[in-house]
Amino acid sequence: MKKSSDTSMTGEAIADFGDEPMTGTSDGALARAAGVTAWRQIADAIEADVMNGRLTPGSQLPTEARLAERFAVNRHTVRRAIAALAAKGLLRATQGRGTFVEAKPLAYPIGRRTRFTEIVSREGHEAGGELMSAAETVADEETARRLRLMPGSPVLRTEVRRFIDGTPVSSGTSFFPLPRFAGAAAVLRETGSITRALAACGVTDYVRAETRITARLATGDDAARLDLSPGRILFVVDALNVDGTGTPVQAAHVVFAADRVELVVENG
Repeated sequence: MKKSSDTSMTGEAIADFGDEPMTGTSDGALARAAGVTAWRQIADAIEADVMNGRLTPGSQLPTEARLAERFAVNRHTVRRAIAALAAKGLLRATQGRGTFVEAKPLAYPIGRRTRFTEIVSREGHEAGGELMSAAETVADEETARRLRLMPGSPVLRTEVRRFIDGTPVSSGTSFFPLPRFAGAAAVLRETGSITRALAACGVTDYVRAETRITARLATGDDAARLDLSPGRILFVVDALNVDGTGTPVQAAHVVFAADRVELVVENG
């Protein structure tokens, strides 16, 4: 399943917003003698509207051209203000789609039965998945240890990106033992669901045997995949799932945008 459709404001809603002055002076003009740079004043005005709820999570900002016209500045100045707010995690600028207010983080519980689609759907959101690559390879020492295989054993390596309401929230690499999961890639390509891929290979249920959580800063590749600014914080989750007999079925390495999900570790 490809990522879900965009949930931004409609063009009419954007036009209505653009016809009203933003926080600041009554006509939206900048205070030229305030001793604060123009881009900072614009950033502060937008941030104030996010904080007071006038710009709601998931809503789309007017275009750079309309903001430039409102504040009587060039588009480069507007772009710098948007970049500063994106770096803070308040906005998400996506090429070809526009700039959006970041949604509030989704509580994402991690326990013995962690299922992305179930968790997202339960919170009233739409889950999506996209298989980015799949290839047969051999297990290195660390992967073999996690899957209880001999080093050099054949495994299926996949990369999957996950979405909530069309916004990318995670990107992960998984390894599945072969030949047991030879058919998993085809199901992942069609549905984007790990659970369905495992079920198609005979694993009707599985549980989380181990989860390790660390953090790091986003690289340029992370930023491109998750539509965020380089340097933003990522949660790094290394997980091992096993079937009913305790046999490993998936070793995963997943990065989450830290300001889009709140990892909740469940006891028991």
